Amino acid sequence: MATDPPVQRSLRAACPQCGAPLEFLSAASVFAVCGFCRSTVAREGDALRRLGQSAELFDDHTPLQLGVRGVWQKEHFSLVGRLQYRYRDGTWNEWHALFDSGRSAWLSEDNGRYVLVFPAPQMTPAPDPATLPVESRVMVGGQAWLVASVQRVSLLAAQGELPRLPLAGNSDFVVAELRNPLGDVLSIDYSRPAEPDVTLGKAVRLAELALTGLVATGEGAQGGPAEKTLRAQGLACPQCGAGLNVQLSTTQSVVCGQCHAVVSLADLAGGALNYYRQEAACHPQIPLGKVGLLALGSAAPLPWQVVGYAQRVTVDEDESGWSEYLLYNRSEGFSFLVDAEDGWSWVAPITGVPSGSGERVSWDGASYQRRYSYDAKITCVLGEFYWRLERGQITHNSDFAGLNEHRQRRLNRELADDGSEAVWSAGAALDAAQVAQAFGIKLSAMPDAGSSSVGGMLKVILLVIFILLILWLLSRCDGGSGGFYGGSSSGGGSYGGYSSGGSHK
Repeated sequence: MATDPPVQRSLRAACPQCGAPLEFLSAASVFAVCGFCRSTVAREGDALRRLGQSAELFDDHTPLQLGVRGVWQKEHFSLVGRLQYRYRDGTWNEWHALFDSGRSAWLSEDNGRYVLVFPAPQMTPAPDPATLPVESRVMVGGQAWLVASVQRVSLLAAQGELPRLPLAGNSDFVVAELRNPLGDVLSIDYSRPAEPDVTLGKAVRLAELALTGLVATGEGAQGGPAEKTLRAQGLACPQCGAGLNVQLSTTQSVVCGQCHAVVSLADLAGGALNYYRQEAACHPQIPLGKVGLLALGSAAPLPWQVVGYAQRVTVDEDESGWSEYLLYNRSEGFSFLVDAEDGWSWVAPITGVPSGSGERVSWDGASYQRRYSYDAKITCVLGEFYWRLERGQITHNSDFAGLNEHRQRRLNRELADDGSEAVWSAGAALDAAQVAQAFGIKLSAMPDAGSSSVGGMLKVILLVIFILLILWLLSRCDGGSGGFYGGSSSGGGSYGGYSSGGSHK
């Protein structure tokens, strides 16, 4: 049986504050955070010096932990350090990955998925963040990039062995993320404006990293590791007091099962639970918790569980609506199943960005034509979400449909209302029969969200009036026994078509 190669060199010493053992596995690591007293310790040769104290980690129930081993491109690595950040919509972790060769990398979270990045000194000097508006095209390091995100963040806490001194205090700073059509991610950390940290990498699946030593959580329904929950914290709904049942490690918003209040978990580190009431009733066609086998971009069908549901409408006089189901698979992360007036589709966030701009773009060997551009807002939610939801949250969207032999493919671009982030998602149309069979349910002819909107109801009333008028006119004709033959068909979620929504941070 194959075993991981032994560590070739390390430095062991006692914490200068509490005497607990500290170990430096890399000569390049010059800082560490004591796991007992949380002292930040600097390494100076073979001596250690205490610099201060790190804040306590917020227990976000990530499956990763210090000591996890993995393999990337046939090279073994260990997770030896961790930085925990907060941004407007939640928190995320960046794990210091130390390879057996001595090089360092960071395994960071990205829209419910993971990105493995390495230092990119060839990209310096880094551009001024003021010159990086979201969705602008810039040249950095001799390459063309699209600015995907510019966020103000703060460091919550640090843990383990680190290649640089973490920023002390609650100071916030800018982190910019740039992407290209090759799927590359360029991240620029401006916590030290005079010398920004620049990293470059690509999206990875946790399964392909062959990780061992993950947080032990038992066995789940599908035979894999079950998700750790927050039940042990005794979280109660701030509106009605009912217990909040949180299942996923990445959850940032959860809906109370009793009063349907939308509760933000992003502020748990501060000891508060913010929430908002929602009056509208949600009636998803696919029940939350239901598991269905679907091939969403994979060769073989995989089990996808419905963990969240949202209704959204366009911000215009028409207010046409649609429904979105947040799906989760342990190895693939998150995808969205969308039920719109013109059919069902699925999309999942992509790491890169399409090439081209305007009405026509290209991605993954296919060309796409823009079909719709619109503003959308959330009207009703159920379940759990990995981003923070707010009342009337508005996004600016564009939908693209594939051309020629790729007509079933879909692209969606979603821009946050404050302009801080643009997310691209890719997917394809689905036939309603596939969805019904996968989840073992019957689907109604009309989408729930559309039937609940004022604009959608007005359309139905006008259509009924129009049909009655036609029938009245025909009854006055002398057609005799010729009779009246006609038919009708209902779209809106019954048959495969193009969704008008779908991606989120």
